[in-house]
Amino acid sequence: MSAHIFTYGSLMFAEVWQPLVGGRYRSEPAVLPGYRRFAVPGVAYPGIVAAPAQEVAGLLYRDVAPDDLARLDLFEGAEYRRDALPVTLADGSVLVAETYVWLDHGRLSDDAWLPEAFRLREFIRTYAPASALRDG
Repeated sequence: MSAHIFTYGSLMFAEVWQPLVGGRYRSEPAVLPGYRRFAVPGVAYPGIVAAPAQEVAGLLYRDVAPDDLARLDLFEGAEYRRDALPVTLADGSVLVAETYVWLDHGRLSDDAWLPEAFRLREFIRTYAPASALRDG
């Protein structure tokens, strides 16, 4: 069964997302309420954890196929758990989307992770699961 996927880190970038999945998916901005995005020391990607009165802006991909969900699970690895969470779209509507939630709260920085500071090329070059994206 297909599922919507809310992304908030490296997967918001087409250069990471598209080589990883087999399908083409419609995407749109969305917000995840009740969570906060933090930098993870020593790596380029973020983690999110529950945080009342906070929110995380990201990108929603609609109707992602099961085989692509499996690829995303492998890419994200054991540091995350995929949870079904409500996200809010630009028009105010709410839908449930699968979202990768960070598991090790103690490993997060106190600093916010900012998409505009993401070093995409360095990420693709150095992050082991992204190595498959180099030739994609």
